[in-house]
Amino acid sequence: MHELAITEGIIKIVEKESEKYNFNKVNAIKLVVGELSGVFPQLIQDYFDIASKGTIAEGAELIIRRVEAKIKCNECGSEAKVENHRLRCRKCGSLNVKITSGKEFYVDSLEVD
Repeated sequence: MHELAITEGIIKIVEKESEKYNFNKVNAIKLVVGELSGVFPQLIQDYFDIASKGTIAEGAELIIRRVEAKIKCNECGSEAKVENHRLRCRKCGSLNVKITSGKEFYVDSLEVD
């Protein structure tokens, strides 16, 4: 259920930005969500539809860009997409890997009037 708190945080960001930049309507909120972020985009959308009622974000479209998870092996240098949440090098089998993408979660931009 942490998606509700995350969604409320997104709305707070939008409200702070509206005060800072003096806009009255939000048409779209662009989010970046990594596969390994632990955030479920559909739940964010569902909670957003409810939590945004009566706020400046009400009626805004959520545009969610998914970032696939990738790793780099610290042993052989191989880079690969993570499949089935397996953080193991597909080339040499090492578990000594670094996640290079997929943990992201942030508000990328707002489309406003």
